Amino acid sequence: MPEGLGSVAAMAFSITTLLLWILVPTAARIGLVDHPGGHRHHTQPTPLVGGIAMAMAFLLAALASGLSLSAFRAFFGGALILVMVGILDDMRELSPRSRFLAQLLASFLMVVEAGVVISDLGYLLVPDLRLTLGVMAIPFTLFAATGLMNAVNMSDGIDGLSASLALVTLLALVLIAITGGQGARASLLVPLIAALLAFLLFNLRPRGHALVFMGDAGSLFLGFVLCWFLIHFSQGPNRLMAPVTALWLIALPLIDTLVIMTRRVAKGRSPFRADRQHCHHILLAAGFSPKQALGILVLLALSTAGIGLAGHFLRVPEYLMFWGFVVLFGLYAWMINRAWQLQCLLGRTFHLHTSRTC
Repeated sequence: MPEGLGSVAAMAFSITTLLLWILVPTAARIGLVDHPGGHRHHTQPTPLVGGIAMAMAFLLAALASGLSLSAFRAFFGGALILVMVGILDDMRELSPRSRFLAQLLASFLMVVEAGVVISDLGYLLVPDLRLTLGVMAIPFTLFAATGLMNAVNMSDGIDGLSASLALVTLLALVLIAITGGQGARASLLVPLIAALLAFLLFNLRPRGHALVFMGDAGSLFLGFVLCWFLIHFSQGPNRLMAPVTALWLIALPLIDTLVIMTRRVAKGRSPFRADRQHCHHILLAAGFSPKQALGILVLLALSTAGIGLAGHFLRVPEYLMFWGFVVLFGLYAWMINRAWQLQCLLGRTFHLHTSRTC
C-alpha cells in the first residue's frame, strides 16, 4: 500500500461525515427527500444525499492521495454521469430507459476509453478450455456492467443493505490485492471503504430511523465502482484473480437480481418494475425485523465472498468454482419460486409473526 493511505482514508471518512451534516438539513429545500409509501419500508421523510456525500468525499480523497489519476479519467467521468443522473432520478424519478442509457454511457467510457473490458471468462466449463470472447467482448461487458449496476441499485431496499454488501465486496478485493503484492491497485478502494463506513453511521443507527439514504446517486455510483474493479482485477495478463472469483464476491445481489428479473419477464412484466420478491422482502414478510434481515443477508454475503476467497487462495479449479456457483444459483431460484412456502417455514422455525396465513 502507498504511504499515507491511512490519512487519505481518514480524510474520506471526515469529508463524508461533514458533507452529511451539511446536506441532511438542506435536502428538503433541494427536493432530495424520500417520502414513505409504495414499496418503501421507512415511516418518515428521509434525505437522499448519502450518495452525493460519498462520491464527493471519494473524489476529493483520491485527488489528495498523490496517486496518478490520468488512467482513471474515464472512471471519474463515468462515475460523475451516474451520480448526476442518480440525483435527477431521486428528484423526479426518471424512466428506466433514461437510467439504462446513463449506465450504458458510463460503461461505454469504461470499455472504450479505459480498456476495462471482459475479454475472457477463464476456464469456466472444463479444465483445459479457456473461454475467450473475441468480438463479443465489448457487447458482453456492456451487458454485464449495466446488469451489475442494476443489481446493486435493486439491493438498496432496507437500511444499510446495499452499502454493507458493497463493503463486503470491497474488503475482499482489497485483501486479494494486498496478498497478491499489488496493494497499490486497491488504493482507490480504501477511501471508498472509509466513506461507506461514515455513511453507515448515519444510515444504520442502533436505535431510531435512518438519518439519510444513499439514493440512486449512491447505488449507481457504488455499482459502477464495483463493476470497474471486479473487471479490472479479473482480466488481462496481470490479473489478480480468476473471473469466476468475481462472481462469488458479488454473488448475493447478482443472483437475487438475475432471478427476480427473469421471473418478471416470464410473467410478462417489465424486468425493472419494482415488486416485493427480493430476498430482503421475503425475510421481512417472514417476520424478521429490518436489522435482523440485514444481519442474515450480510452473513450470506460474507459466506459467498468467503467461498470465493477460499477458492482463490486454495487455487480450486475455476470450472469447479463455476459449477458450484451454478448450483447456488439454481438453489436460490428454486427457493424464490417457492417464496410463500419459504416465508412460512422461516416463520415457524424462528417463531415469527409472518405476513401470511400459513
